[in-house]
Amino acid sequence: MSELSRTTCDAAGKACGCSESAFVPGAVPVAEGTTVTYRIANMDCPSEEGLIRRRLHGMDGILDLRFNLMGRSLDVVHDLRSVQPITEALHGIGMKAVVVDESAPAPVVAEEAALSPLQKVGLGVAGLCAVAAEVLAWQGAAESSPPVIALSLISILTAGIPTLRKGWVALKTFTLNINFLMCLAVVGAVLIGQWPEAAMVIFLFAIAELIEALSLDRARGTVHGLLRLAPDEANVRDAQGQWQVIEADRINVGAIVLVKPGERIAVDGEVVEGESSVNQAPITGESMPVRKKPGDAVYAGTINEHGLLEVRVTTQRRNSTLAKIVCVIEETQQNQAPTQRFVDTFAKYYTPAVVVAALLVAILPPLLWHQPVHEWLYKALVMLVIACPCALVISTPVTVVSGLTAAAKRGILIKGGQFLEAGYKIKAIALDKTGTLTQGRPAVVAVAPVSTHSRDEVLNIAASLDANSDHPLARAVVAAVTPGTQLQRVQGFEAVAGRGVRGVIDGLQYYLGNQRLMTEHGVNFDAVRDDLAEQEAVGRTAVMLANDNGLMGIIAIADVLRDSAIPAVERLKALGVTPVMLTGDNLATAQQIGYQVGIDQIHADLLPEQKLGAVEVLESKYGVVGMIGDGINDAPALARAKVGFAMGAAGSDTAIETADVALMDDDLRKLPVFVSLSRQTRRILVQNIVLALGIKVVFFALALSGLATLWMAVFADVGASLLVVFNGLRLLRFDQAAATNKRV
Repeated sequence: MSELSRTTCDAAGKACGCSESAFVPGAVPVAEGTTVTYRIANMDCPSEEGLIRRRLHGMDGILDLRFNLMGRSLDVVHDLRSVQPITEALHGIGMKAVVVDESAPAPVVAEEAALSPLQKVGLGVAGLCAVAAEVLAWQGAAESSPPVIALSLISILTAGIPTLRKGWVALKTFTLNINFLMCLAVVGAVLIGQWPEAAMVIFLFAIAELIEALSLDRARGTVHGLLRLAPDEANVRDAQGQWQVIEADRINVGAIVLVKPGERIAVDGEVVEGESSVNQAPITGESMPVRKKPGDAVYAGTINEHGLLEVRVTTQRRNSTLAKIVCVIEETQQNQAPTQRFVDTFAKYYTPAVVVAALLVAILPPLLWHQPVHEWLYKALVMLVIACPCALVISTPVTVVSGLTAAAKRGILIKGGQFLEAGYKIKAIALDKTGTLTQGRPAVVAVAPVSTHSRDEVLNIAASLDANSDHPLARAVVAAVTPGTQLQRVQGFEAVAGRGVRGVIDGLQYYLGNQRLMTEHGVNFDAVRDDLAEQEAVGRTAVMLANDNGLMGIIAIADVLRDSAIPAVERLKALGVTPVMLTGDNLATAQQIGYQVGIDQIHADLLPEQKLGAVEVLESKYGVVGMIGDGINDAPALARAKVGFAMGAAGSDTAIETADVALMDDDLRKLPVFVSLSRQTRRILVQNIVLALGIKVVFFALALSGLATLWMAVFADVGASLLVVFNGLRLLRFDQAAATNKRV
């Protein structure tokens, strides 16, 4: 496999529990710094990130901060002797920060959005009082009358204390976030006598915060829902041979687990007893169950269709293939996609600029043109409420995580948002031949009996001879026999180097091999020379079976196409992506394979460095190029391509850790699915940016014209956040069939 990735699962372990190491608070750090991971239950949006960044940035001993909003986690790289100052600083700004114990399995993110019964009652009282205050004002009561003020104060105190507390922390740390802006708007409304407006704003904001947190919890849950596919318990054989139900986290490598029909498999392992079909869709995205027999690998989270299976555990649950998929998705959230980097940079300058603009709106008209102070101060407050960039900032990570999760559910493991987003630009994909377009192992593709001999007779005798050999071609011949067929006993077996094999069956000498072996034993094969030449012309290896009475037949062996190769190439072309073959095999064989799958551009007889050069040429012609391969010889070309794809990553640590995109099974049809998903992700990212900015521009205009109220501004701000979140979540329902059949 290639050394492609900018991220590995070992690094991801700090965030998601894949690492075997544990952080020990108070330990003396290494020279380059120690990383401590915090799980912060109330870190929901960019405003909390900004607050934390403002508080920790510049603290002695803090080297780097890495945020994962979707996972509610924070990595702090430091060179302190204890993490106590970091923990105290986080608690000081109201963050519920807990150090993650990396020796334990990663916990599911806490659901902070849930309200206690008392909080629900308080929110209900706040809503009733805010509405009552507005009704009294509409019926003619003065907005500063005692009943209106009393109702408004009750609403503000029952619903707004958390917001007011966060606003005070933001003020102390000089952080311009939504809580500070909201508090400023409420205080400003009170100062100008708009008590009902202040109450309605704080109540609506509390409701909106709750809805936003719930929607983000749904986005987070899509990732952790993958991990819940594996059961928490399993039947394990004890020392006395009895089956005991044990927690999956406590099952050790080497233990024997019993999986009953219909049960999900709890751990990765190898079948040691029994046969069954297993639904591997949660891991590989395969639509059809896969037959499993002793010696075959099975994965946590997959479903045993029928039959009892006894499975020897090969890895602990926290290091299972399923756990690594979740681990990779969580880690890749820290590798920002280009759009997310742009949005974060934009928001860094946008918020201060809008605050300055609001101040100018409040000051300049009354000062320069003697406009009413009350009117323009109110307009400035509306602008402050709508100024928060939360919708803009949260839109990209929600969309990217939804795309990554949708891909993982279909057996495509993408190692970062940058690769998911880069896929929409791909104009050409270079495909390795052996092991990628083809299965990478020889198989019998034709049997041509001679004279009165039958196909079954030729294949049975050939397999009986080859059963004594471990040559790849011999294994292909044996594998071609119908399962359960009784092979014949061979005496005097001998492997003839470079020629084939020979042996005696029922007293008759048989020969199986190439033309040299036949010539040496005086077998006449003139009648099939044309057939032999034809087989070799299309890249097949032809072996002949003969006995002392003459030639019995020809067996053609070749590296056969994957079933998914032809439809994958067709769909890539339909998407406007040009497939190109790069192979180290000879030109004749490459052209034959290319003809079968529909690839016109073929580059054969390539060394690894020449494959790299071919990718560079393709880049100069097409721009963004992808590359898919399965071997070490593909590494330079894979590293050079904008997006490198690895074949068959299920159960392979190397593939999962090194590929930009890993196809969890060997289905090439996942390539066009990836391209389609990337394009859909790009469309939604653009839609979200336009929505977030467009809504703000409209309400800025309404605010300046005096048509927008404070509570309308709250609706607009949080409404924009909810719109982009739910728009991003649409990727979870990505229709791969419709997308890959549609030219984009």
